This record gives sequence, structure tokens and C-alpha cells, in this order.
Amino acid sequence: MGQKILVADDEEKIARMVGSYLEASGFSPLLAFDGERALALFRSEAPDCLVLDINMPGIGGLDLAREVRRSSKAPIIFLTAKTDEMDRVIGLEIGADDYVSKPFSPRELVSRVRAVLRRSPGGSLASGRPEEEAPSLLVRGEVQLDFRRRTAVAATKPIALTTTQFEILALLMKEPGRVWTRLEILERAVGASYEGYERTIDAHIKNIRKALADDSEDSKYIGTVRGVGYKFIETPAADR
Repeated sequence: MGQKILVADDEEKIARMVGSYLEASGFSPLLAFDGERALALFRSEAPDCLVLDINMPGIGGLDLAREVRRSSKAPIIFLTAKTDEMDRVIGLEIGADDYVSKPFSPRELVSRVRAVLRRSPGGSLASGRPEEEAPSLLVRGEVQLDFRRRTAVAATKPIALTTTQFEILALLMKEPGRVWTRLEILERAVGASYEGYERTIDAHIKNIRKALADDSEDSKYIGTVRGVGYKFIETPAADR
């Protein structure tokens, strides 16, 4: 049985179409036509990835994502109208991994699902190298990433990161002191296929800082280079 993908859209025709393409691609779609049913399926089926329409009556996609993030790191892809830029940013701040604008190509959506699943635990790293070829542990000062377990620790405390947040932090940590532009982070950590707006990286960085308990005004870990992008603040040479 393929990986389970929850598709929630109050437009039944769209949900069924996406489900058909996912099934043809080897996935096991779970279809919901309202937020209440989607939440019930999430709790009973523990899907590997969720595709959520933002504008659903009752429990909308944003509220549903908030509930999902209370207990799960499963990748979330939002379906949005092209004009809903603020909803996209809010969605990313909640912890979504990607978004697709309506109208969309079902094949493109399936490729996005594959991409976020490759970056999720058990998949390939953002660099495209198989996970077993990458170092299993990356340590910079108080921050430690375990690539095999896909876990993160800061100042001895476990921190919760989504798949995309983990990839962004890993990218910055691999070259401390190097300044990455938003576009570089978008392409290298999130993926070239991402229908991204560079400023959405700011939302991801905000969430990473929150997880690290890192004050953006006096950051210990992630520095902002105004007008350029972000960097992981260099740590002593003794760090690995």
C-alpha cells in the first residue's frame, strides 16, 4: 500500500481529481470534502502528507493545519487562490511546507507531494544525496541535527521542526558564517520546483527562531543580513 495522502477540499470534483492522480502515482488518497471530516481522517489514519484547501467552510485549512501541528510533523501543502498571498504567509508561519495556487495542474501537485515526502523523515536530503551518504550528525555549538532520526536539539533541549524548517536550518549550519540569500535558501533547501515567493523564507526563519528560542534582535544562532538574507552565526573551531 502506498503512502497515505489526505486531500481536503470542499470542491468534491477537485478532491476526487487529485485523488485519482495520486492513486495512479502509487499513493493511497484519503478524501475529505470538509474540515471536520479531514480532521477525523487525520486522527484515525495518520497520513504521510496532507493537501489542504485553505478556504473550506467550518474548519478551514489554516485551522486544520494548526491542529495537525499540535501532534504531527507530516508535510502540509496548501491549495490557495492566486490572490491569497497573506493566507500563504500565515500558512507557512503555522508550519506548512509548500503551497500550490489554483487553478493548478494535478501532475504538478503530485510532483510537489513527492518532493515534500523526499524531504521528510526516511526520504532524501534536500541536496539530492541519499540519506545514508550524508553525515548522520551535524553539531554547531549548542545546536545538533540528527539526519537519520530527523531530530534537532538546542541547548540540550529537543526542538520540534517541520521538514522544511529542518532542511533550512541544516543548510545554514553546514556553512557557518556564509550568508545565504532568500532565493538560494528557497532553491537549495526547499527545492527548485517550489512555487515560492522569496519572502516566505522569512516566515520559515521566524518559526525556526521560535523553536530555537532565539531572539531575532539578539540572535545566538541565526543572523539577519539586511537586504541580503540569513546566516548561521559562526561557532568556535572546536565545534564539529
